[in-house]
Amino acid sequence: MTRASARHILVDNEAKCEELKKEIIEGADFAEVARQNSSCPSGRQGGDLGEFRPGQMVKEFDEVVFSGDLDTVHGPVKTQFGYHLIEITSRTD
Repeated sequence: MTRASARHILVDNEAKCEELKKEIIEGADFAEVARQNSSCPSGRQGGDLGEFRPGQMVKEFDEVVFSGDLDTVHGPVKTQFGYHLIEITSRTD
């Protein structure tokens, strides 16, 4: 069964999400940016969501995690919770 591991940063607006993505692309540590900015409780663990299967996350999130490139910052991804930056750390089929 397909599984993936990912970490994310959740913020309440797209502009902030874009700003944080730029910081990470320019060399900022994803986990540190998550700890300082994410409104999700996972931010305390650097945004780490652990391992999960398709259907355990909201649809928009799943679509990115189960089709996007590994070790790339994806986003902003809008869900009912806000705007996410997502980094897929592993995926198995």
